[in-house]
Amino acid sequence: MYWDGGELVTDKQVRRLFALVNTERNQEIAAAKAGMDAKTARKYRRLERVPSELPPVGRWRTRPDPFVDVWAEVLELLQGSAGLEAKAVFEYLQRQNPGRFQDGQLRTLQRRVKHWRATEGPCREVFFAQQHRPGRLAASDFTHMEELGVTIQGQSFAHLIYHFVLTYSNWEAGTVCFSESFESLSEGLQNALWELGKVPERHRTDRLSTAVNNTTRPAEFTDRYEGLLRYYGLEGEKIQAGHGNENGDVEQRHHRFKRAVEQELLLRGSRDFAGVAAYRGFLQVLFVRLNAGRSQRLAEEMAVMRELPERRIESVKRERVRVDSGSLIYVDRNVYSVPSRLIGEVVEARLTIDRVEVWYGQRKVAEMPRLRGRRKHRVDYRHIIDWLVRKPGAFENYRYRDELFPTSRFRMAFDALQERHGSRGGKEYLRILELAARESEAMVDEALRVLLNQADEQIGAERIQKMMHVEDRAVLRDVEVAAVDLRLFDQLCSAGEVLQ
Repeated sequence: MYWDGGELVTDKQVRRLFALVNTERNQEIAAAKAGMDAKTARKYRRLERVPSELPPVGRWRTRPDPFVDVWAEVLELLQGSAGLEAKAVFEYLQRQNPGRFQDGQLRTLQRRVKHWRATEGPCREVFFAQQHRPGRLAASDFTHMEELGVTIQGQSFAHLIYHFVLTYSNWEAGTVCFSESFESLSEGLQNALWELGKVPERHRTDRLSTAVNNTTRPAEFTDRYEGLLRYYGLEGEKIQAGHGNENGDVEQRHHRFKRAVEQELLLRGSRDFAGVAAYRGFLQVLFVRLNAGRSQRLAEEMAVMRELPERRIESVKRERVRVDSGSLIYVDRNVYSVPSRLIGEVVEARLTIDRVEVWYGQRKVAEMPRLRGRRKHRVDYRHIIDWLVRKPGAFENYRYRDELFPTSRFRMAFDALQERHGSRGGKEYLRILELAARESEAMVDEALRVLLNQADEQIGAERIQKMMHVEDRAVLRDVEVAAVDLRLFDQLCSAGEVLQ
């Protein structure tokens, strides 16, 4: 394409013009049909050439190159740092030569740098499009979903999706998880394979620390991940460090999947769900809909993929740990409390995607939600309240004291007790906490709500216990059973005799 007096003219238009002048009544009609001005048409008829055959004509003002004297220095900077931008070079020149270069000259330098890189600069990375074969490769990765603003019962729901994609058919599946742990990888991969019903030849991941050895060890993959691959007969692949594009199939599906979720949430009219199970169901329906148009290519893959083994393997991580004197265990670099009767014993912690189970002597003795991240703690007051009541002085400076306020009302009650009784307020609060552990946390919380709303009422364990018992008796008194009028049966019998 060539500009001619403000008009964009192509070789094809001019050739059409040359053909039309022999068939049309006049040159103006031929020019109109060729899509150009009559004046432009006369010029090309006179020259009898197409635009590409004409010598280039300069249409810009010529001015002295302001960077001639410093170009050698610019080249030295560019050759020394391949990623250096022209703007950074320009700002450097302004600092080195105060008052010489004006901001309006930045674009000139950018054009020169761009031309140099295209003609003399270093070679750029080439990306080679890959041809996928049916049933050969599956790729997977984790993607964060916080940007979509999903909530569970009004609470922000921080989570990830383990995303699995067959690179030939783009069939995909996903599992909700909360960290990039091996348990999440194992559970997500197995969920996808069993939903698919077959096993592809190879499985590719990025350099997940749960799957790939990123250390100096000679083994390519971690032992647990190798065992998982071996069980399903998969060959493992990993991308090079810093080359996320090598896992581009699943990265692109991340983007399209999240865009589809966003659209479905907009159609739904709400981003809030009643529970995690409801949200999982929402995603499952979406995956089914996304996969509906891939059945033909999926059938090609299913025909060549291998069968599944007889059963799944366990995705649980097991750790044997000793319960310390604080009734705490340290699992996967996080802290959890257990019942104090286990102090000094060795227990087995079993970690799933979202739960931690504590087993002792082939019996599950505790279960709690799994913490996300590292160096966090979860202390259940029910596990230690017996000894806290006996040692109330330990409560004031207890390292995990903030974990001993089950709800905001418990914290408000503690503050009120401290304000009224000083250091003795902590002892009274522990008695309230013991009452919650032995009776009902919900009932104690409700009693605290009533007392906190009445400024003249004193908060205390005895007062709360009396309120709880009064409420129990009130509920019993309110239950009334209506007396049955036996004459109704006589009427029914009479009516039956009449019908006979």
